[in-house]
Amino acid sequence: MIEGAPDGLFGLATALVGVPSVSHHEGPMADAVEAALGLCSWLSVDRVGNNVVARTDFDRGRRVLMAGHLDTVPPAEGNDEPRIVDSSLFGVGAADMKGGLAVFLHLAGSIPEPAVDVTWCFYACEEVEARFNGLYHLWDQRPELLEADVAILGEPTGGVVEAGCQGTLRVRIEMEGARAHTARPWAGRNAIHRLAPVLSTVVGYEGRHPVLDGCEYAEQLQAVGVAGGVAGNVVPDESSIVLNHRFAPDRTAAEAETSIRDLLGRHLGPGDRWELIDHAAGAPPSLDHPLLAELVAATGAPPRAKLGWTDVASFWSHGIPAANFGPGDPMVAHTPGEYVSQAQLERAATVLGALLGSGG
Repeated sequence: MIEGAPDGLFGLATALVGVPSVSHHEGPMADAVEAALGLCSWLSVDRVGNNVVARTDFDRGRRVLMAGHLDTVPPAEGNDEPRIVDSSLFGVGAADMKGGLAVFLHLAGSIPEPAVDVTWCFYACEEVEARFNGLYHLWDQRPELLEADVAILGEPTGGVVEAGCQGTLRVRIEMEGARAHTARPWAGRNAIHRLAPVLSTVVGYEGRHPVLDGCEYAEQLQAVGVAGGVAGNVVPDESSIVLNHRFAPDRTAAEAETSIRDLLGRHLGPGDRWELIDHAAGAPPSLDHPLLAELVAATGAPPRAKLGWTDVASFWSHGIPAANFGPGDPMVAHTPGEYVSQAQLERAATVLGALLGSGG
């Protein structure tokens, strides 16, 4: 904890950044959140594992769910303690997304009679494989806690509404070759060399840029892993490459995979293998919902597409329109210089406070 840390919202964010909560180790953070919410007599608080959900029940007719993940990625060396520089808070998860969590806790404790019913959802393991995602566990074990008309994810967006989200998939291509001595490579077939045309095609990839409800999505294809090699004097007989494709929400995961397979399939031959490792569908913009439209208006800035996957897609798959909005620059998330400024925190709190106070 920082000696002489500030009070108020900025101080709350500082305190949260000071509680380590790398994925799978969110217990102390969940304890702190549960304790803070428990002080609010107008909230009913439930805990499921390291997921904490607090709800008002004023029978307002409309319910907004505010969701944020408790976990962070592992810290970079020398970046495991929070620090304040020129009214900005640096530290692991400052932008992604303890700044957003601080705003949520601040509003949960300062709006005892919102104009809409509000659900505050703090969940574990968003930064790792989907099977660990606490939101998914809540859908499975306590779905009634997640019932809502709309949802807002407190992801870092720089105070701009980021609509929907991209889908994502990973595929592995395994190339077959034939072993030989490196002094006589013509006697074999180098499986690593066979990756060259695949990589060349990936490097030259030009993705689509579909515009949905005024938001432009940019599709991407990147190599994220390669493997191969037997010994320093052996022509390798196997190699593999893992690709990550981010696709616009106007395509299903199956359609996106087909498009990539059509692009790269000509480089595969007999004995080569194509494996879909994992996938997650995206979510289209849902800004025609009155509450989300009001959120956009309150920011005073046009919305933009979410270039990445978030749990907006999880809510969309359950029939709940959702959008991303929170303090912090998404470009600094997961970096050693991750930070959130006091001004960003206060701006997000003002916008969300007005939304919950007016109720649309």
